[in-house]
Amino acid sequence: MSEPQEVAVEKPTVEKDTTKSRDERVTGSVHFGDTDFSTEPVGDATWGEVCTACFSHTGEEWAWIALGFTGVIFFLYFFLFGLELLGSAAKVLGGCDAGQILGDDTNPIGALMIGVLGTVLLQSSSTTTSIIVSLTGSGLGVKTGIYMVMGANIGTTVTNTIVAMGQMGDADQLERAFAGATVHDMFNFLSVAVLLPVELITGYLYYLTDAMVEGATVTDEEKWEGPIKKIVSPLAAKLIVANKSVIKNIAKSGLEGDEDAETCDDYYPVECDDDIKDYKHCNKGAKGVGLIGCDKNTGDCPAFFEIGATQEEDETSGGVCLFLSLVILVTCLIGMVYLLQKMLMGMSTRIIYKATDLHPILSLIVGVGVTMVVQSSSITTSVLTPLVGLGVIRVDTMFPITLGANIGTTVTGILAALVSDNITSLQVALAHLMFNISGIIIWYPIPFMRNIPLNAARRLGKATRSYRLFPLVYILVLYFGVPAILIGISTLFEEDTKAYTALGTMLVIFLAIALAYGAYWWKYLEGEEKTAACLATRQKKLSTMESLPEDMDFLKSELARLKSHTGLADEVKEEEVVEEEPEEEA
Repeated sequence: MSEPQEVAVEKPTVEKDTTKSRDERVTGSVHFGDTDFSTEPVGDATWGEVCTACFSHTGEEWAWIALGFTGVIFFLYFFLFGLELLGSAAKVLGGCDAGQILGDDTNPIGALMIGVLGTVLLQSSSTTTSIIVSLTGSGLGVKTGIYMVMGANIGTTVTNTIVAMGQMGDADQLERAFAGATVHDMFNFLSVAVLLPVELITGYLYYLTDAMVEGATVTDEEKWEGPIKKIVSPLAAKLIVANKSVIKNIAKSGLEGDEDAETCDDYYPVECDDDIKDYKHCNKGAKGVGLIGCDKNTGDCPAFFEIGATQEEDETSGGVCLFLSLVILVTCLIGMVYLLQKMLMGMSTRIIYKATDLHPILSLIVGVGVTMVVQSSSITTSVLTPLVGLGVIRVDTMFPITLGANIGTTVTGILAALVSDNITSLQVALAHLMFNISGIIIWYPIPFMRNIPLNAARRLGKATRSYRLFPLVYILVLYFGVPAILIGISTLFEEDTKAYTALGTMLVIFLAIALAYGAYWWKYLEGEEKTAACLATRQKKLSTMESLPEDMDFLKSELARLKSHTGLADEVKEEEVVEEEPEEEA
């Protein structure tokens, strides 16, 4: 009996999915990197599918994944370093102006706008809040401090909006990233729009926090510092260290109403004992060091610190570091986005959305926890904004994380107030916390109310398709133009003359009429359509100018091909034209 012969069975080869559209797939699934990539989910994946997609890889694929994660962590570290450098540079560049602005004990609207503009200038709501908290013990009213922290809540959102602009190269990514960034803005704007009038009429935040701090005690101890700052700050401190005491002292001096109030000129030129550059010899208080100080932890002075420096020289150094930080942020953002795109390329969106679709309460807790660790809501939202732009995280998921970040950043203020020597500081810090909790109660639990900030953010995202530079206009108008105008008007009412009061009243009436007409024009006179058409026309002109050199090269190449095909001469000699003219006359 003959032995059975072995028959070689050819194993079926699994071809790699090279299609770029869900319409070409039998399953109809959307994959990351498709030409028709959409943020809308296609069905629900199971956790089994998620595990299979995440853990079923060959050894070579695991090596590439490890290399990709290493690259992402590298770019993430320097992205955080760029944010830290941005904050320090902004404090140096705008510290004197911010100190003078925060030192004004003004009316509620003025205080709100001061909080916005101060935070935009300092690029840190934590710094602004800590200054406001310290000012409440130096003459600033608690009620004024509450309005200022409301403004700080709005001003802190400018950082992740700037980060969203880093994805201008791709229209789809920019739309999603800008929507993910501005959902934070919309929540804060709407919360202020509702709670500011309530606070003006009832003073509920003031009385609630006053009851909360009754019998509370504070201690004068060392301030707690988060682990992320301990990792990133030492490197940033090698370049520049912002001296926050200058900003605080100028603001406190302004509150006292002294004619000889401190200014930045009082801190210059920079002096050090025995011309030795270190913290011990240079940090002598009011007359020793200016906007750029030395590192208290190591005792070393940064690269941009100079003995004998003037205010202009320090502010120039701040401007250089600000430019450097923006370059680092954009470079790291491009690097992170590129690596994440490569790592997620071909992954089904069903899998991605299942893996990132956390329960809202869990997302809220994640936002609180991460922000407490990094001590900055700007860092939390700025790191997640590129992921929203890539489509990895949806705006609906981003929203509760930003709400958690809002709460997390108030915890830092509370910890700072607990180690201060004034109970009113704790009251302002608690008012910041209760303001955010009140906003969450209003805008998140009910689906109809939740959709208001979400839809507003999505519409702002769509506006970037009409005009790519819309985010820049948005930042300049809302974070600089509007606060400056309202602060100017409120200053008129602070003067004790009837002329200024009358002028301020006229400007308020004019603004009210302009806003009413603007709303009517937008709603009933096709203002929205006209604005969209105008922005689209400007974007079309911009795109045309950008592509004009390529279009001209293409036309020239096509013309050359046409000439070679038809045999047309390149040029007509001038002599031939002259010779033909007499014949025509004859």
